[in-house]
Amino acid sequence: MREGFKVVDEVSIPSDFESMHEVENLIDKVCGSFGVADNYGNVLIAVTEAVNNAIIHGNKKDKDLLVKVSVGDSNQSFCFSVIDAGQGFDFANLPDPTAPENIEKENGRGIFLMRNLADEVEFADYGRNVSIYFTK
Repeated sequence: MREGFKVVDEVSIPSDFESMHEVENLIDKVCGSFGVADNYGNVLIAVTEAVNNAIIHGNKKDKDLLVKVSVGDSNQSFCFSVIDAGQGFDFANLPDPTAPENIEKENGRGIFLMRNLADEVEFADYGRNVSIYFTK
């Protein structure tokens, strides 16, 4: 999360899908408090995709490893930062999920969705930390 954002809420969950309701509750709370109605679906999909990636690819579904989700607030925008304990990945060289050879693959669309639903997506710490920004 970049400078100028104040952390206003956070949750840490084990790396299993049974805990996703805690992230969904956080998204509901944040969108309600910031008055985000029009973009609620975009926020929900982008953030849950980031958390799913952290659980599956980052922490390899190891329930002993946590996924941390923080919410940052600034005057004109807000941010969800998702951090996993994995090895990271090469976020600069991802296959294009819209390419003909990838169109029928079951996975590989999460980051594409995040980038298309959010105002901005940033990766840090070798891809272990993704920050997803939305305008209020």
